[in-house]
Amino acid sequence: MNAKKATLIGLVAIFLWSLIVALIKDVSSHFGAVGGAALVYTLASIFLLCSVGWTSLKSFPKAYLIWGSILFVAYELCLSLSIGYSSNNRQAIEVGMVNYLWPTFTMVAAILFNQQKASFLIIPGFAISLLGIVWVLGGEQGFDLAGMLQNIQQNPLSYGLAFIGTLLWAAYCTLTARIAKGVNGITLFFMLVAIVLWIKYLLMGGGSFDFDWSSSLSLLFAAAAMGFGYAAWNVGILHGNVTLLAGASYFIPVFSALCSAILLSTPLTLSFWSGALMVCLGSILCWISTRAQR
Repeated sequence: MNAKKATLIGLVAIFLWSLIVALIKDVSSHFGAVGGAALVYTLASIFLLCSVGWTSLKSFPKAYLIWGSILFVAYELCLSLSIGYSSNNRQAIEVGMVNYLWPTFTMVAAILFNQQKASFLIIPGFAISLLGIVWVLGGEQGFDLAGMLQNIQQNPLSYGLAFIGTLLWAAYCTLTARIAKGVNGITLFFMLVAIVLWIKYLLMGGGSFDFDWSSSLSLLFAAAAMGFGYAAWNVGILHGNVTLLAGASYFIPVFSALCSAILLSTPLTLSFWSGALMVCLGSILCWISTRAQR
């Protein structure tokens, strides 16, 4: 596969990931937070088996099999349930924005635990990312700490899960870089997420699902965005222009907010967009700070 085609496929992954917040929220409105997520990850696992394939357990480094599974499953649970448990569409978009702090925290974790060198830009980058989230959650006023806290108190579970997920994904990325040894465990990990969600669903006494054309299409699109997004990204980073893909990925918060606003028919304020751009800018500064020292 030539580099241009692989890069284009990687860019498709960024587009698919930008749809995830809106699609998961839509699926949860049909099947519930837990049941909807279980269906999405089950179908996405099938898509991954068909596209990425199965990796033999014998090829996994033991540490990656254990810790990679724990961190990945925990992150995906936090991501899907934080969106599913959101009270309304606007809150789902805000929760998704909190999740997109992970690039900044990943860079910080790489510096602290992987001896990654960085320039002074890491400090303003980290600060701007956090300020962007404050701006997003502050409502109409933008920078409003009291308003942000009041907003979080309306649904601490969703916002808390989103923030914990950010830390978990940063830990997963940092650890994977050290112990995965080139093994791709995405198919196994997705199957484990689905299993955990089904167990949770059964323990909660989940009832039957009512499928119709609308709910079935939402489920299909959400699973495709999840499964094929990871598959496409894998092709892009292995055979495409990694620098271009990395740079484009830092704009996912804005792409995601735009797609979610359209798909969920939810208008977003100027202060929200200002905060989203700050999150992107902060992430980019953190990325530049590490590249400058390589």
